[in-house]
Amino acid sequence: MSDATGPQRVTLDSQLVAYWEREAARFDDLAKRAAFKWMARGFTRRAERARVEAGKSRTREAARGRDVDPA
Repeated sequence: MSDATGPQRVTLDSQLVAYWEREAARFDDLAKRAAFKWMARGFTRRAERARVEAGKSRTREAARGRDVDPA
């Protein structure tokens, strides 16, 4: 199985990077607007986990020789 992809081909990992970055931003926003500190901490933890997941996919994309823009 080859991991080579064309420059214009969108891979699942590149889609996942964008997804997890959006989720992290959403959780950050929810943490800012949380009514209670314990809720904010939970959202902050979720945002951090989302960033970790985005980092995993970004690493796989970098191994393919592709630069991932989180936009």
